[in-house]
Amino acid sequence: MVNLVGDKVILRALEPGDLDILYNTENKIDLWYVSDTVTPFSKHILKQYIDESHRDIYDAKQLRLAICLPDNAVIGFIDLFDFNAQHRRAGIGLVIVNELNRSKGYAKDALKVLINYSFSFLQLHQLYCDITEDNNDSLNLFKSVGFNEIGVKKDWVYTNGTYKSVLMFQIINA
Repeated sequence: MVNLVGDKVILRALEPGDLDILYNTENKIDLWYVSDTVTPFSKHILKQYIDESHRDIYDAKQLRLAICLPDNAVIGFIDLFDFNAQHRRAGIGLVIVNELNRSKGYAKDALKVLINYSFSFLQLHQLYCDITEDNNDSLNLFKSVGFNEIGVKKDWVYTNGTYKSVLMFQIINA
């Protein structure tokens, strides 16, 4: 896969050197509720994941890319998941790992690049995402690139002793 270049970031395939940042990201307990994770990941399992990340999205049904600055420093990850070739849709998610790199336009740039790739190269008809009702940064981000709210999953996520509703969003390739 060639790199996908935006104005501020580059999206690239996972590399063996990404193991430590992937390990630290996947094992951030405060992010587990987003991905329904309940146990830590070992470096061994994540190394296998990276080793298999070359698989085609049509086979693996997912694609994870590193979000990099022009100097190749990895600042986060962006995913297509639940890829469905028949219905030409996929879920999308992203994380900017270090809070110091947030609110700088990196996530928006990465999202725009992946939307363009999804619609122009993969020929997807739609992308969707689920965002907890209290995640204002993500709500504003996805709205800013054209995602529309389409529904609510009441009390969908249980975390830190409380339920959170999840807002469902989608963008359609017109």
